[in-house]
Order: sequence, then C-alpha cells, then structure tokens
Amino acid sequence: MALASFTGRDTFDPVPSKATLEALEVRAVTDSPDGVTLGVIVESDGPLPDSSPLGWDGLRSVGFEGKPGQTVPLPLSDGGRLLLIGSSGDDAANLRDDAASFSRATAQVSELAFQLPGKLDAAVEAQMIVEGAAMARYRFDALKREPSVAPINELSLVSADTEAVDIGSARGIAMAEATCIARDLANTPPALLTATQMADVAKRLAEERGLEIEVFDKDALVEMGCGGMLGVNAGSTEPPQMIKLTYEPEADGTGTITLVGKGIMYDAGGLALKPADPVHAAMKNDMSGAGAILGAMANLTRLGVENRVIGYLCCTDNRPSGSAIAMGDVLTIRGGTTVEVANTDAEGRLVMADGLVLATEEPTDAIVDIATLTGAAMRALGTEIAQVMGNDDDLVAQVEAAAANVDEPVWKFPLAHRYRKQLNSTVADIKNLGGANAGSITAGLFLEEFVAGKPWAHIDIAGVADNETDASWRPPGCTGFGARLLVDLVANFRPTHH
Repeated sequence: MALASFTGRDTFDPVPSKATLEALEVRAVTDSPDGVTLGVIVESDGPLPDSSPLGWDGLRSVGFEGKPGQTVPLPLSDGGRLLLIGSSGDDAANLRDDAASFSRATAQVSELAFQLPGKLDAAVEAQMIVEGAAMARYRFDALKREPSVAPINELSLVSADTEAVDIGSARGIAMAEATCIARDLANTPPALLTATQMADVAKRLAEERGLEIEVFDKDALVEMGCGGMLGVNAGSTEPPQMIKLTYEPEADGTGTITLVGKGIMYDAGGLALKPADPVHAAMKNDMSGAGAILGAMANLTRLGVENRVIGYLCCTDNRPSGSAIAMGDVLTIRGGTTVEVANTDAEGRLVMADGLVLATEEPTDAIVDIATLTGAAMRALGTEIAQVMGNDDDLVAQVEAAAANVDEPVWKFPLAHRYRKQLNSTVADIKNLGGANAGSITAGLFLEEFVAGKPWAHIDIAGVADNETDASWRPPGCTGFGARLLVDLVANFRPTHH
C-alpha cells in the first residue's frame, strides 16, 4: 500500500481549523441573548453585574476572589449561565487573556456571549475577545475519533457600539485564523504534510484569498541554482518546493516587504541524526516559520493591508539516506556563494539562504525571515520569548512593536560581527556552523551573508514554536507563534532609511 493511502494523506485537510473559524458567527448585540453562557469580567471587590445571584461574600465562599484567570459559573433565571471572569488588567493583551479564560472554562459550550468591559475602544475590545476565545478553544483534533472541545458556533458581543464591534470582530477572526492555520500546519504529522502537500495548501489559500502564487519544483530549483534547497533535500524521497506568494494591495501603501520562512517539513538531522529522544516527534514543527507566513498572508486581503507583501516558503524535509549530503560537502547557494556543510542538522539556514537571495533579486524595501532555527535561542530565552536581530535598527524596532501589539514577545540580540570569523571555511566561502557558543548569533551572521545589504531582520522562533501546557490562549502543541506578529508588522510597515 502506498504511504499516501496508508496514512490518509490523499484525503486529509492540513488546515482543518479554517472551516471551523469560517463557521463561527460573531454577532454584535445590545443585550445578551436568553439561555446562553454570558461572560463578564469583574475586578476583585469591584461592581458585580445586576444579574449575579451571589454577592462578593457568596462568591468568596465558593472560592472565587476575582483573581486573574479565575472563573465561576452561576445559574441565571433565563436558563443560561453567568460566567464571572477575574480581571487581568485593563489593556488589550489582558482582555485577550480574559477572553481565553472564558473560552477554556466553557470548552464544551458552542453558543456564548461576552459583555464588552468598555475600558478600551469597542473595536479593539471586540477584536481581543474574538482572538482570545477562538485561539484558546483551538485543539488539533483532526486525527481523533472524538473532539476534545466543542467549536464555538455563535459568539454574541454585548455593546452599545455595534458598528465598532462588527469591525473589530471581523479583524479578530482574521487574526485568529492566521494563528490557527499556522498551528494546523505545524501540528500535522510529516507523512500528512510533505513539501508538495504544503504547496497544494498554499495554492488553495492563494486562490481563495486573492494571492499570486508560483511554485518552483525540483527541476526549477536545479535551473535556478538553489543548492541549499537541493542539498538539504538530497536524502529525501519527497521533492522540495520553493513557494512564492505575492499580495498586491488594492490601495497603495508605503512600500514592499518580503518574508522568508524556513519550511523543513520534518527534520531528522540528515546524517547528523538527532538523538533518539522526544525531539524527533517535535520536528514536524520545523516548518513553523513557513506556516506562520502562509497563515499571515492568507488573511491580508481580509484585513485590507495596504503594503505589498512577498513571501518565500522554503520547503523540504531533511532525512538521512545513502544520497544525503555529508559533513564536509560543499553546496553552491543561488548567486554563487559556496557553503561548507559543517553539520547537516544546521539545514534551515541552507534552505533560507536560497530564499533570501531570491528576495534580494526584486525590488523590496525590507526582508524579514522567520525560522525555528537554533536551540541556542531557546536556551537563551526559554519557551515564551523569541529572538530577533538584524542589520537595521529601525526594522528590528518595527518587529518589536508588532510583537508587543499581539503579545508574541521578542527580545533583541546583537548581530555581533566579532563572531563572524567562526564561519570561515578553508574550502568554501563560508561554513554553515560556528563554534559551540553564541550559536543563534552565528546563525544570524550566516543569514546576513545573503541579504545583499538590504534592510533585514531575523526572528528565531525555535523556543516558542511549541507549548507543553494549556495556558491562556496558548493550548498545548504547536503555537502558531509569528503569524499575527507578521500580520501586524506588514500592516504597519514603513520603509527604513538603511
């Protein structure tokens, strides 16, 4: 039996959450519907809604003190429930967290309502509530017989400003979908999402969402001289795919920004085989950078982004076989730079080198890459903060601002050229690996070699791509980190003076 048939690859949809979110109806209402679960945020010892059957003394007697993340369900006379949510604070990120607490506490309920707290602009509040509720409810249940949570079919947002709510909720659905598409792709097992399958998903989303798409297969990559892609792919039976997406806005924005994503569909390490521990099972997420770009770009039209955006998804797997590249081999990247392969498990930078060179070959104002690139980034910053560095302080600052806006934190690292000598090779222009220390910085220095001096920023999401716990709007599994960050970045992008 062919692998595709054995695994169900021929019938599996790698973006199952897209249909769920498209079915979600968000309604702006001035009063909560009868018989549903209504979420209301309360501050400790602050005012309670008139409908609450318990005062603070009664609430404390059942263990509810209004602390952040706390919830308590109370019956209502109309047959519905009042769910009180302890306030996390008054800013947008806190509201997203509170909506997530509400969604997780009602995980088996499909019809919900939420009272806007009225502390921020109604459109912003609606967006945060939809994002938090939808992203917290996400589970990758596509391969289970029974779903672990119920989908949210109907969400009523209670506010006097229904027009603003409609605007904000539409944006919230698009932002949540960007993340959930990225999660779907990263959570999908490698047998069900090959590079070719990734290209098929990209084609479908591009057609539906008004994107231009070109897919460069193995033969095309040979003609293009993309030795990084071809070298990493040499040990695989699955062909590589370089996927180029272009978003042309209806309105003229301030410029063009190009995104380059690492799309290693499964990373065994090549001949530098990874140790036989749980890291192998996690390596289906090594295409999270490419997934974040695809999730983001699929929603640019819906969000009315005014800047032009180009995306390169560098997709292949990295496996060991008799045809795989060996340590000491030399690859020629597009444009002619030769690279000595010091380690076949430092493969992401090899495929991205081709993508970065392609990004420089057409007019663009900036290049931003995103990748699960180095364990060193995770060792330095843990599993909740991504790393950013670049050759342009203004562009890096724009990445930092976007990260803060969507609560996907990044921390700036130096692009320390004093370490560049670690990449010197005696047989090629450059090696793909530096010394034992500063591994994430030397990886950034390697990538910088291929951006031709254009304004560039590099986001390393190795530590934040996967989540072991169920916390706020971040469920267990692949996180989709970076999709909303990229949406915010390209929407607000302004060319720098590099």
